[in-house]
Amino acid sequence: MISRRQFTVMGSAAVLSGFHTAKAQTSSKIILGQSAPFSGPAAQLGIQFHQGAKVWFDQLNAQGGVGGKSIELRKMDDGYEPERCVANTRKMIEEDVFALFGYIGTPTSLAALPLTTKAQIPFIAPFTGAMALREPFNRYVFHLRASYNDETALIVKQLTNLGLKKIAVFYQNDAYGKAGLDGVNLALAELGLKPVAQATVERNSVDVNAAVKTLVAAAPDAVVQVSAYKASATFIRAARKAGYGGTFYNVSFVGTQALADELGKEAAGVVVSQVVPSPYSAARPITREFVEAVKKAGGDAQINYSSMEGYLAAKLVTEGLKRTGAKGMSREGLIHGIESIGTQSFGGFAMQFSANDHVASSFVELSMLTGDGKVRT
Repeated sequence: MISRRQFTVMGSAAVLSGFHTAKAQTSSKIILGQSAPFSGPAAQLGIQFHQGAKVWFDQLNAQGGVGGKSIELRKMDDGYEPERCVANTRKMIEEDVFALFGYIGTPTSLAALPLTTKAQIPFIAPFTGAMALREPFNRYVFHLRASYNDETALIVKQLTNLGLKKIAVFYQNDAYGKAGLDGVNLALAELGLKPVAQATVERNSVDVNAAVKTLVAAAPDAVVQVSAYKASATFIRAARKAGYGGTFYNVSFVGTQALADELGKEAAGVVVSQVVPSPYSAARPITREFVEAVKKAGGDAQINYSSMEGYLAAKLVTEGLKRTGAKGMSREGLIHGIESIGTQSFGGFAMQFSANDHVASSFVELSMLTGDGKVRT
């Protein structure tokens, strides 16, 4: 097991063919469409991201919106299932939403991508780090977060620097899990290493018995988990019960607060990579701004990494809308606006966009869960 002291030392380290992108949003509202899990075993990811975005948009609308238009974030539940996400996306395209925003997950985002590309609608800040949404370049897709390759590279570096080279991978058996597995394999291959074992869990399932048997038998130093919070928590409990004494690393998509809530006291020592600044440290202005905004908003919004990402994503859309320039409040204007951001600090979180680069950030850091529900970075 890695001690907290070791961690601190190392871790600081249209489908409708008639659509056209120049089409403006003519009503008094700018409507963004979000398909995400709001029910099922990944629900907290959608709920928390949406809450964080809504905190910003509600605050913005109270101040007059953008160009006299308020922003409405219209959500649809897909249960983290690609088929439901496709149906939601078709419906939102038919309803003429201005842009698609904050989709949660790799398999769902990949399923929606051909539809939004054909309809020429901006697809902004999907909650995924999969390379399949980044390569090849798509001018309608804009990413806020670092890639899973970035996250897994830091995880592997942390482990190997600590002399832990027997690394196993527990991953979701779909595009998300395989994207994370690819990242781990890539990072290990650069060091002449391979995973000592790997095992899967099905999406929206917590049937981990076979995976536990396979991975515990390999006696790895650490298990890298690429799954949602319920499956990750179930695996951690079962592996420990089976006698496994190593450490667990998760990529950010797991949902940090949701994982901590699922594990309770058993969360102690579990590591999660993060792609946005800590919402629990006041070191950056963006964190102080976010915390103040959530407290002022009241309601159901909570302070956590997923809601922080939603808040930042909402600020990104707003900045793009403010920069539409001569193209006006149109889809093409929004694309131009985000590309014109260039290099800019959002309260200490650096974003960089251009006409040829739609990935804002490669920021990654590691955090560790404690047994009292807190997160340390």
